[in-house]
Amino acid sequence: MENYLLFLVVAIITVLSPGPGVILTLTNSIRYGVSGSIGGILGISFGTFIVAGISATSLGIILATSTVAFTVMKFIGAAYLIYLGIKLWRSPAIKIDDSNVNIKNRKLQFVEGLTIQLTNPKAVFFFMSVFPQFMDYSHDYVNQFVLLVVTYSLLVVTIHLLYALLAKKARHWLTTPKGGKTVNKIGGGTFMCFGLGLATASK
Repeated sequence: MENYLLFLVVAIITVLSPGPGVILTLTNSIRYGVSGSIGGILGISFGTFIVAGISATSLGIILATSTVAFTVMKFIGAAYLIYLGIKLWRSPAIKIDDSNVNIKNRKLQFVEGLTIQLTNPKAVFFFMSVFPQFMDYSHDYVNQFVLLVVTYSLLVVTIHLLYALLAKKARHWLTTPKGGKTVNKIGGGTFMCFGLGLATASK
């Protein structure tokens, strides 16, 4: 495979860049602790596999070439992000401790992370435009594609866990009602901004 190390650099920068997934991880970590953010992180990572698969099929071509398909996906994604933002904004300040984490929360966070990734048409374009630049078409296509997807997904898990660990440092102050409300407002406002940004995005 050509330029695998360069792909690592590009992928790391991409995953590090603030986006809806990062905000979800930070918010979950602050509210529920690092263990409480794992469900969302795994959802985002698993969503990467699905989106990468879509980008390699005719469905990816449709999303890339059809204005209607792109617009539908764009507004679905935007509506979901705005919904998450409003939900978080209106949530009451909670006392942050590990007892807030349970199986139901983790399943819900997994679904939230997965949905955020699946409803973002820009993710499909990323895989369709970036992956081909790092593949050697004189060798097996499938194995290279799988390697790139697995690498990217593992980077998502690793980097998001680092974000979660950093967010944990702020939990002490945020156990206060004022701090908890601040998390809700900042996180909710950011989600809504991303949603509005996606709604006005073009190909």
